Amino acid sequence: MSLKYLKQALRDGYETLTSRRVYLVCLIVVPIAFTLFFLNLMDEGLPRKVPAGVVDLDHSTLSRNVVRSLNSSELVDIVDRSESFHEAMEKVRSGKTFGFFMIPENFQRDSQNGQQPTISYYCNLTFFVPGSLMFKGFKTTAVTTAGGIVQTNLISRGLTDGTASTLVQPVAIQQQQIGNPWVNYNYYLTNSFVPAIIALMVVLVTSYSICSEIKRGNSRRWLDRAGGSIVVALAGKLIPQAVIEICVALACLAIMFGFNHFPLNCPPWHIALAMTMMVLASQAFAVTVCCLITNLRLAVSICSLCGILAFSLAAFSFPVPNMYPAVGVFSYILPVRYYFEIYIDQALNGIPLYYSRYFYMALALFPVVPLALLWRMKRRMLDMVYIG
Repeated sequence: MSLKYLKQALRDGYETLTSRRVYLVCLIVVPIAFTLFFLNLMDEGLPRKVPAGVVDLDHSTLSRNVVRSLNSSELVDIVDRSESFHEAMEKVRSGKTFGFFMIPENFQRDSQNGQQPTISYYCNLTFFVPGSLMFKGFKTTAVTTAGGIVQTNLISRGLTDGTASTLVQPVAIQQQQIGNPWVNYNYYLTNSFVPAIIALMVVLVTSYSICSEIKRGNSRRWLDRAGGSIVVALAGKLIPQAVIEICVALACLAIMFGFNHFPLNCPPWHIALAMTMMVLASQAFAVTVCCLITNLRLAVSICSLCGILAFSLAAFSFPVPNMYPAVGVFSYILPVRYYFEIYIDQALNGIPLYYSRYFYMALALFPVVPLALLWRMKRRMLDMVYIG
């Protein structure tokens, strides 16, 4: 008998998905469109040749060499040469450049006389990524120029090249970038935004599909067709959604790791399992919210708020220990956070699966939580009173 009701509930769940176009748009079109958008946006992995300006007040041989060195950087593209600070700042305000590099008057003379000329550079960090990259390019050029001037002065005073180099840089720095040695923003941003978008769509569709039945007054009929079992009713509604969501999520993973060859230092099923569990955990999170708040407007608002905050609170771009404790604690109730932890451990670092077991277990616990609250949802479904 229960199998009969489950088939009936599954049929109703399928009809719900096909009844409104918004379901298929949110479950299929949005995740795939966002995946392709981010892959195309970050196709080069890192923004190159950020437009910048130069204010050369010295016009000497040394200043021209500095400008050439700056323009040869892969991060900066000199598109403007201004004659004053105010002119260059106006170009930044108008958006023609993201910053400028300023060489003072008498730069070459002061450098050769052993004085300390000041090189200034200004970056517009309103646009964080290009501004940060420009700052890195400017700083590298400034440090290299300062070191070269000091080395030239030491050599002119009779020191050998080797001794001068040792005095300028007494400690050789070897930089090892772990996890993402290519410094590819595509590997970082796409693998954070796409799962967060998928989780956001899952919680929105799940909460909307459940609470809309209560709002329209169809909850008792929905429950009766499931044999009076709230578990069967939810299973019939959520299983068709889960099938589509998991297939779309795995397709997004295939696009990133298969066609675009994102780093995957673990067996593919490790990350596929994590994504599948994240989808189911996100559904369970939305069901929990709907058990506590059956009002459609409030439930969808809370789910959307939590889904949006996952972009920052999931701690992929900002570590939880550095957050305010009252804020950081909310990161532990977001399923997408545990997926990020698994992605870092498995796909990037390639550590044994054993060390990620707690994150898989956390995702597995999410579907257990709403089981203790289903009685509240069933009572509201039978009550048939909707408070808007």
